[in-house]
Amino acid sequence: MTVRDETQPAPGAGLRFHECGPARDDVPLPDGRVRFGVLGPVTAEDENGAPVALRGPMHRAVLARLLLARGRVVPVTDLVDDLWVSPPAGAVAAIRTFVAALRRSLEPGRPPRTPARLLVTRGAGYLLQAGPDDVDAWRFERAVTAAATMQPPAALAALDEALSWWRGPAYADFRDAAWTRADRARLAELRLQAAERRAQARLDLGRAADAVPDLDEHVTAHPWREEGWRLLALALYRTGRQGDALAVLRRARALLAGRLGLDPGAALRALESDILRQAPHLDRRDAAEEVWARATLAYDRLAPGRSRVRLESAVGLLRNLAVTGPGGLQEAREQRAAAVAAAERLGDPELTARVIGAYDVPAIWTRADDPGQAAAVVTAAEHALSALPAAGHDPVRARLLATIALESRGARHRRPRACAEQAEALARALDDPALLAFALNGVFMQSCRRTGQARARDAIGAELVTLATRHAMPTVRVLGHLIRLQSGAAVADFPAADRHAAAADELARRHDLPLATVFTDWYRALRADVAARAPVARAERAYRAAAARSDRAGMPGLSVGLLPLALLGLRLRHGLPPVDEGGWGPYEPWVRPVLEPGRAALGDVPEPPADLLAEAMWTLLARAALTAGDRAAMARARDALAPAAGEWAGAASGVLTFGPVTEHLRQLDAGLSPDAPGTRLLTF
Repeated sequence: MTVRDETQPAPGAGLRFHECGPARDDVPLPDGRVRFGVLGPVTAEDENGAPVALRGPMHRAVLARLLLARGRVVPVTDLVDDLWVSPPAGAVAAIRTFVAALRRSLEPGRPPRTPARLLVTRGAGYLLQAGPDDVDAWRFERAVTAAATMQPPAALAALDEALSWWRGPAYADFRDAAWTRADRARLAELRLQAAERRAQARLDLGRAADAVPDLDEHVTAHPWREEGWRLLALALYRTGRQGDALAVLRRARALLAGRLGLDPGAALRALESDILRQAPHLDRRDAAEEVWARATLAYDRLAPGRSRVRLESAVGLLRNLAVTGPGGLQEAREQRAAAVAAAERLGDPELTARVIGAYDVPAIWTRADDPGQAAAVVTAAEHALSALPAAGHDPVRARLLATIALESRGARHRRPRACAEQAEALARALDDPALLAFALNGVFMQSCRRTGQARARDAIGAELVTLATRHAMPTVRVLGHLIRLQSGAAVADFPAADRHAAAADELARRHDLPLATVFTDWYRALRADVAARAPVARAERAYRAAAARSDRAGMPGLSVGLLPLALLGLRLRHGLPPVDEGGWGPYEPWVRPVLEPGRAALGDVPEPPADLLAEAMWTLLARAALTAGDRAAMARARDALAPAAGEWAGAASGVLTFGPVTEHLRQLDAGLSPDAPGTRLLTF
């Protein structure tokens, strides 16, 4: 095509990407939203879906070039070079005219002489501030990427919708322009991948017959895509057309060899071999996947729009998701909050109570991963409790009470403990094993209100193991063993703790519960720490390895600040000077007086949370008090630590220790003695 005037874009002009400025995907949308389309002819629509008049081809070309820049500034010189083969003398002025006209079309309600907010000037260029959802190509890319991690039903729905956005070749008005070439090729490839992934999703859902027509058209239009041939042959085989499947593979072989001189790739060769021997795996997907996919489809078909049923079912899924691994735990936590909020909006207190109480995921760590979310759940549970009728509803009432106890971990006020006791009493009266396990978990979470409670927690763990073994509840059984691991470590009964660690690991392996091993990894680092004559360096390596794994576990309540605290305990026990590694997280108020003696008034150091590391925090205060000679702080620490005289400080957590509490008490007694000559800190 030959350029004859200033209104005709030049297809052959070279593309030059030296736009200035960073990507601007986070720019706020202007008032009067405009959506743009490049998956076909370039279009624009206002917020009501009405077409925006873009005038002539040069106006469309300027708009397309700015959209192609994806939120970066395009210098006027680049616009000139791209849109004309031989730019005329007035090219820059012409660009400004086109931009002015586009602004009037895109923001028709903008008052005269006010700055544009969508197509803006930046230095010597222009920037189109489209939102991330306002360009069909950008939405398409995100949808295809997201579909890769979805289950087949959701992936099929997402890909069907995304492919429906195509109205023709990308940038169809400018198919011959050099400046669209790279983006057109990239989008075309992504479209082909999406079509193939959609076909795979149909196969995964047992809909092979539905996949055949589209795949036949796909390989006809794109004969060099071996994945298309593979999917078509597999779809034919699964519809009982074995001969046609082999014929498709031979056709693909002939095309590749005859025109390109290539043999089929490994995937096509393997499929041909499997079809010839009628390999069993060709006839079905993984059985569990098949059941999941069909059940999901049936649910969507038979229970459309039943919000209450869906909410309760979703919480059941989230409960299982929470124990599958780091990603599952984090996702379950977020979606649980959304489910509770949705239930509250429906205004049904009994439904809200069931949604809240159904999330009975076993909990072993006494610090919340998300304190704000935990507080919100407690508030919702209290509201649901007060809204329930006074009589009846004991099972759901017990679950709400247990939820309050669990989500109030670390609290020292009386309400959570009372809730735990009430939940336990109701569960025992109802003779409901699962409910009793949930209630006992709440009792465990509220068992740190004073120090030295390892024996009491061990009894809770023992009952949970017995209950779970009798009633086939593997996650509860793991919880019981982990509680007993912690209790054994607290009283330095490490052989017993070793047995419970091994039992938890075996159950985790057998029942696919990977998060349990996060705690046994930490415990084995603790074992390396307390081993007789073990070098400090080996224990430090074990702690760092455990921390690296727990950082990936999706449990910030466990991981934040724990590694430097463990290393501090290791160094102090071995008589080494403390090192400020930073990142102390919630332990900062008790660590800082040890690292910086005399800088803080020890009377202002707060009481530690009622959690598994309370004894460790008290020993840090004791050390700081002994260093400072602060008798009031010494007496305060001694009173708190006295009930734990038979335990090791911090070892109740199963992850770290500051040594035997008796040694800390001995130092405090010496420091509090009226004739104490001075302070001498011991190692343990």
